Amino acid sequence: MSLHFPAWLKPAPDSVVADNIKLGKWAWLDAVHLLWTIWVFITPMFGGGYTLRWTLITLWSYPLFILLYAATLLTPRRTAPIFALAMIVLSLALLHVYPSGINYFIFGCVMLRTNRGISTLQYLIEVSLLNVAFVMLATWIGYPWQTIVWVPVLSAIIGLIVNVERASSEKDAALRLSHEEVRRLAATAERERIGRDLHDLLGHTLSLITLKMELSRKLFERDPERSKRELSEAEQIARDALAQVRSAVTGFRAADLAAELASAHLLLESSRVHLRYSPPPPMPAWIEAGLAMVLREAATNIARHAQANEAMIAIESDAAAVQLEVVDDGRGGVSANGNGLAGMRERVAALGGTLQIESPRGQGTRLKVRIPVLQPTAANGAAVAAATSACGMANEARA
Repeated sequence: MSLHFPAWLKPAPDSVVADNIKLGKWAWLDAVHLLWTIWVFITPMFGGGYTLRWTLITLWSYPLFILLYAATLLTPRRTAPIFALAMIVLSLALLHVYPSGINYFIFGCVMLRTNRGISTLQYLIEVSLLNVAFVMLATWIGYPWQTIVWVPVLSAIIGLIVNVERASSEKDAALRLSHEEVRRLAATAERERIGRDLHDLLGHTLSLITLKMELSRKLFERDPERSKRELSEAEQIARDALAQVRSAVTGFRAADLAAELASAHLLLESSRVHLRYSPPPPMPAWIEAGLAMVLREAATNIARHAQANEAMIAIESDAAAVQLEVVDDGRGGVSANGNGLAGMRERVAALGGTLQIESPRGQGTRLKVRIPVLQPTAANGAAVAAATSACGMANEARA
């Protein structure tokens, strides 16, 4: 049996609920703030008691408040403040007979900036004007001075805290989107470059092979020996072209270490992990390609699993070897082959290097990779190509 929800429960594309869904969070995460409405039911204990009038007003005003709060989370940016103002109007209208309604006023002030593109200064001015109205009305009604003082202070402080957190979340979301966009643009540019280079590489070669084959066909009966030479030359050209294509494809798939460092910086900073690193030193291209793949996997592990605050990437190169060290201050406790380490070990082994990991629980993780600067053997070369191909397919899937 399917459930049918009212149309107004469908979040607008630029609503708070829609933003939570985009970030992979629980859609109604902000509903947790409703726990503070417990004060609606506690307030009578400090004066007046639980009277019939309080009960009747609560029975209709509290559900109305909940509806207004839901509307601020579901409606577009341009209309969400209207419902926050409605909470404030509801509170001020009930202020003379319903002290519990002060909670509605505080919620309205906090939600006034929800989903809006105004500055903190503009928000503070709006809240200040609303609190002036509250103070004047509460003074005229005869509320105690303690209430008249703490309500404006509380609404301003809570409003600033909630909205600063929301602004920080929006910036983080924008940074993640920027990171994903950079990857997509890089993948698109790489595809275009591969297309141009393959066209330049194969266009002339295939034309030459075609001419050789046509000439061989014409000479087949008149001059068999020359026809064989033309076929032999066409075969050699095809072999040379195949070698060039393999070499070019290996170059296409080779990742640039500097670009991977920049990508890791974007990824970790968007995950609130401060990254320290320096530009990579010169090294053989085949080592750079392998290290770039290892670095990518290590940065992804930190972002997803480490729960770290800070990370460091150090790359050193000398005549004997190239060393990569990735350190984070996260929770540690990584197993020997956990979080993709088995795949990294295989890639490092294909390069003829070694991988060490130190990850005491609660003390972060230190990953060390050492690759000797030697020309790769044919077997290692094939393994490097296979590992690079797998990484390339993974990148295409992510792009």
